[in-house]
Amino acid sequence: MTTVRHALIAVVAVVVTTTPAGATGGDALAESLRQAVVAQDFNDVLDLTPPAATASRAGAPEKHDPLPAGEVVRPAEPKPLHQTPNLDLAVIALDRLGRPAAMADVLLSPQYPNGVVVPLDRRTLSTDQVRYRWWDDTEWDVNGGRGTRDVLAGREGAPIDFTSPYPASVLKLMVGFGVLRLADQGRVDLDAVYDYSPVTPHPVCGGPSAEVVRWHFDRMITMSRNESTCALIKMLHDLGAWDEVNRTFAELGMPTLMVTGTDPGNGGRWIGSNMGAIDTAKLLLLVNGGPGVLWVTEAGVEVTADRLGAASRAQFLASLADQGHNEMLSTTNHCGRDYPAQGIPQLTPPRWVGPDGTVTVGPAVYDSDVRPCDAVAEVAFGHKTGWVDTSAADAGIVKSLPGGAERHYVVVAFGNLGTDYVDRHRPADRPGVFPVLYTEKYAKLGAAVDRIMTTPR
Repeated sequence: MTTVRHALIAVVAVVVTTTPAGATGGDALAESLRQAVVAQDFNDVLDLTPPAATASRAGAPEKHDPLPAGEVVRPAEPKPLHQTPNLDLAVIALDRLGRPAAMADVLLSPQYPNGVVVPLDRRTLSTDQVRYRWWDDTEWDVNGGRGTRDVLAGREGAPIDFTSPYPASVLKLMVGFGVLRLADQGRVDLDAVYDYSPVTPHPVCGGPSAEVVRWHFDRMITMSRNESTCALIKMLHDLGAWDEVNRTFAELGMPTLMVTGTDPGNGGRWIGSNMGAIDTAKLLLLVNGGPGVLWVTEAGVEVTADRLGAASRAQFLASLADQGHNEMLSTTNHCGRDYPAQGIPQLTPPRWVGPDGTVTVGPAVYDSDVRPCDAVAEVAFGHKTGWVDTSAADAGIVKSLPGGAERHYVVVAFGNLGTDYVDRHRPADRPGVFPVLYTEKYAKLGAAVDRIMTTPR
């Protein structure tokens, strides 16, 4: 798998008109989301490393790794984006018990610059109408935004052709699911120490360590700690469990979720990971829980919340609720600044807030006082963010706070407008302050989605 080079925001809206829980309203939701995506004008950004300025990086080992010998990024003037980027936006509206009430998925790409609605099967919460392709930076640049390798076999005749953006650190949701599944089976003790002893060094994995598994899980989700992720990926390799975990995703009706090609010697090399927004939203639906059958797979398997044990779901939800990096679909970490715009109006997890209202997450220091935003917050947002040069991602569960307008939903956004892309009006970074990583268009989209989910349909 190659690196993620540019954003192909393909918006395809996937509609569910009813689900095992009796969901309705998918058509209206899908069209509202499609309009919200198009309204952000994702084409109007600057590319800091336009294609002509960057040597081909096809085949690079991982997005976190140094460039291979002989490959350089040459200084260049920022240029307008040369084609429509790729975005995969999925939303599941939940009822008060956490059951799916409506679902939609929206894709944007050079092939679908105005978005397209994709039919979702009402029982499986899935689609067979999309030909998913693996992401490749260079192919996105030179092949009209289209990848050449299929994610799923047998989709060659599907009417919608879409290259899935690299999920960046949202892939850690899949690692977390694997760890907790094994914990449910008694094969992993979350309170035991795991001795991480990498066979070979890796730039993001760090050296040997001995930490409690639950500690690694928490830091992986709340702080996006790469060293903890490498340790947990290697632990699953030690147990010979990765093929089983990937097979479980497929058996539960989430076939676009996969972690492949990681290094069993150190837990690095994550570029073989893929996540479609539909299946990622279903994974969060399962983690969130709810009574009865949440969806039925193509093979007729009824998927219920107990596919993860109650204690495992509680651990997952607690870590998501403590997310430290609130800066993509929600932007409370940058509260009160003229830039970026405010996104989903969430309450900042108090774990990271200092006496002066500023947020510190490990080495990341944000200088904004979040207390004014928290005073008017309307929702809790348990989520996981991700970013690299050509990927931006956010996936989580939104629930209204007491006294606020009622809404409860899952939202997932994968785009290729990562840190290589900036808004034309973006101010300079502040010395000593964690930079604004994403175009503020994501925050504006988050706010738009929240307004849609607050409005009765």
